[in-house]
Amino acid sequence: MFESFDALFLARFQFAFTIAFHIIFPAFTIGVASYLAVLEGLFLKTRNPVYQKLFRYWVKIFAVAFGMGVVSGIVMSYQFGTNWSVFSDKAGPVIGPLMGYEVLTAFFLEAGFLGVMLFGMNKVGEKLHFFATLMVAVGTAISAFWILSVNSWMQTPAGYAMNDVGQFVVTDWFEVVFNPSFPYRLAHMLLAAYLTVAFVVGAVGAWHLLKDKTNAAARKMFSMAMWMALIVAPLQVLVGDFHGLNTQEYQPAKVAAMEGHFDTEARAPLYLFGLPNEETAEVDYALKVPGLASLILKHDINAEVTGLDQFPREDWPPVAIVFWSFRIMVGIGLLMVLAGLWSGLQRLRGKLYDNSLLLRFSLFMGPMGFVAVIAGWIVTEVGRQPWVIQGLLRTADAASPIDKAGVAGSLIAFIVVYFLVFGAGTFYILRKMAADPAKVTIPDYAKHKPTMAAERIYDEEA
Repeated sequence: MFESFDALFLARFQFAFTIAFHIIFPAFTIGVASYLAVLEGLFLKTRNPVYQKLFRYWVKIFAVAFGMGVVSGIVMSYQFGTNWSVFSDKAGPVIGPLMGYEVLTAFFLEAGFLGVMLFGMNKVGEKLHFFATLMVAVGTAISAFWILSVNSWMQTPAGYAMNDVGQFVVTDWFEVVFNPSFPYRLAHMLLAAYLTVAFVVGAVGAWHLLKDKTNAAARKMFSMAMWMALIVAPLQVLVGDFHGLNTQEYQPAKVAAMEGHFDTEARAPLYLFGLPNEETAEVDYALKVPGLASLILKHDINAEVTGLDQFPREDWPPVAIVFWSFRIMVGIGLLMVLAGLWSGLQRLRGKLYDNSLLLRFSLFMGPMGFVAVIAGWIVTEVGRQPWVIQGLLRTADAASPIDKAGVAGSLIAFIVVYFLVFGAGTFYILRKMAADPAKVTIPDYAKHKPTMAAERIYDEEA
């Protein structure tokens, strides 16, 4: 099956495959954890039982997704040792502590309070339970902080020196953690997670509203999701612009590939569509807007924009993959803005829950956040090629001296196991989402202070 591929390609494909699965779950759990905290906080403030029903509805979905995220993340860390041992050896003094900090802070915080959030509703006071939910939400954000610090350092390395054996060693931890691209990347990813979950919640609400427009729980879900779309989607566009300007400064070859700019030129055009051709260094069948790329990237329509002609051919990223992944991400982002504006207009007209076309469009947008996240990851990681650490360590030089058969065997095993295990988990989550949130029951022990009898009932149910 893999006769024509070498071990390096298979190792890269294996990591791409596993992280494409993994990134879906953290993006989802980051957003759902915060959503759960908001729901529980609103219940404690208003005593509206709809919020409690929605909390109990989504907390089960969160638990399954959180478990799958942890399992898929562990697999990737092992690949650093098996397939990328040279990278681990050279970058370990920088990368290792950062990933260790993620475990010591975020993972321990999540693990410590997750059980209280999932099973402690009748065993601790309401405020303590809410605090546990908040800590889980904070833990997911802290996890994103450290992981994105690691990834951002690989994109824009800072605060390091090389020792006598060719390893990267830290000279300034602050510069390592808060490297030049980190703030933009962190904000962009967190907002992406919140938007992803907003559209999932909106899609679930829309699904149930299409069946029954009087469903109070579905109406609340859909309303909250559309508020997020209206506010956060335009904010994400703004953050994305700042992130793009930062990337233009520190990784101009990546931006040139994103935009399809083979030549450095003033009044650079924005290619809406086209087929980048690396052999001829042109974009075939291009549909372009003159000067718009200069305006977006430099905020000056007459400014000169750096093209790929300023870099050796061996330092070019795969242009077509980056070019189209970027357009998929941006296109979905614009659809999210459209959904937010459309919902805002329908809300003003008092027809938010009655417009079947909006509900069906929201249902279509449900999985689009995940597609945008994966497309954005492809832009980030493939756009950095041929470097694993930008400008310092090539991907080809970071791989383990491992036989092709070994990588191919583990890759086949991952493909089979991932589709079986995570396919089953995803199917279970979809079944949970298909259940009517209005029919979620709130046991007596969840309405009042815990009693010994209530604890027995809860333990039997658990």
